[in-house]
Amino acid sequence: MTPRRWLKMANPGLADLLTRCAGHDKWVTDLDQLQELEKFKDDDDVIRRLIAVKRQNKQRLARQLEKIEGITVNPDAVFDIQIKRLHEYKRQFLNALLILDQYFKLKETPDSDFPPVVYLFGAKAAPGYFRAKSIIKFINEVARLVNHDPDIKGRIQVHFIANYNVSWAEKLFPAADVSEQISTVGMEASGTGNMKFMMNGALTIGTCDGANVEIAETVGDENCYVFGCKVEHFQDTQNYYNPKWQYEHVEGLKRCVDTLIDGTLSDGGTGMFQDLYNGLLYGSSWQPADPFYVLGDFDDYRHTRQLLLADYNDEMAWARRCWINIVRSGRFSSDRTIQEYAADIWQIESLAPMV
Repeated sequence: MTPRRWLKMANPGLADLLTRCAGHDKWVTDLDQLQELEKFKDDDDVIRRLIAVKRQNKQRLARQLEKIEGITVNPDAVFDIQIKRLHEYKRQFLNALLILDQYFKLKETPDSDFPPVVYLFGAKAAPGYFRAKSIIKFINEVARLVNHDPDIKGRIQVHFIANYNVSWAEKLFPAADVSEQISTVGMEASGTGNMKFMMNGALTIGTCDGANVEIAETVGDENCYVFGCKVEHFQDTQNYYNPKWQYEHVEGLKRCVDTLIDGTLSDGGTGMFQDLYNGLLYGSSWQPADPFYVLGDFDDYRHTRQLLLADYNDEMAWARRCWINIVRSGRFSSDRTIQEYAADIWQIESLAPMV
C-alpha cells in the first residue's frame, strides 16, 4: 500500500506528527525511515499527541456517519472496524455472532467493566452470492436489536455502512482503534487492508492468515492479538471438528446461533437466516457444516477480544503499541515492493527523478 494515499493524504494529522518527530518528510517516499521514530514510544508528549490525532480522526468519521448515514456514534468509544469484501471465509458472520454474545452478557450483567464499543462494517457482496447477502442482513438485524435497546445505552453500537467505497476507507482507516482480520486460517491470500489499518495506528485482532502473519512478525505478538490455530495444524483440526458439539457445549454460543430461527431477528420471510443456520450445523450438498470454522473459533475469538478491550482501558500503553505498529509499517510499503521487483526480478536500475 502507498503511504502517500493511505497516510499522508488520508491521515494528515498523523503525517504531520511523524514529520515533526523526524524533522523531515523523507518517510513519505521511504517508509522504512519511520523505524528511527520508535524511540518516541517512551515520550509521553508524543504519545498524547498521537491519542489526540486518533480522537480527531474518530470525530471526523463520526461527523461523516451522521451526515451521510444519519447515525450518531460516540467518538470516545473503541472503534472496532471490519472492512473488506463480504465473503464467508472473511467471517463477518463470526464478528456479528460475538457482538450478539457481548450484547446478551451485557443485558445479564449491566455492571460489566469494558469500554463502550462502536462496531463498524463496510463491505459489498457479489450480486449472486445469496449467503453473503444473508450475512449483511444478519448484521443489520443485530444492529437494529442492539442500537434500539434502552438497556444498552450506547455501550455497544453496530452499523453496516450502506455503500462502502474508497472515500469511506479514507475516513475509516485513520479512525480505527481495532482492525478485524479474522478470516479462516489458510484462506486469505494477503490483502492490504490490514496493512493500511496498521500504518494508521490500529491494533490487529486476527488469525494466523495472509499478511497477519507478517504483521505479527514485524510488530511482535505483544503488539497485536492473534487467535486460532496455525495453517499447518488446521487440516488436522478439521478432521475431527464437530460443529454441533461446539453449538451445544460452548458457553453462550447456542443462544447466539438460535437468534437466526427463534424470532429474535427477522429476515423478512426470505429464508436467509434458516439457510445460515443450516449452513453452520448441517451443511449442504456442496459443502460440510460450518466449513469456515465460525463456531470452532468462536470461544478463542471471544477470549482474545475480551483481553483486547481490557487492554484498551490503559490509554497510554495502548497508544504506545499503536505507535510501534505505525513506525514499523515500512515493510508493507508499495515502494519497497517495487524496488525489490526492480532489483530481483526485472533487474533494472532506477532513474533519477524528473525535475
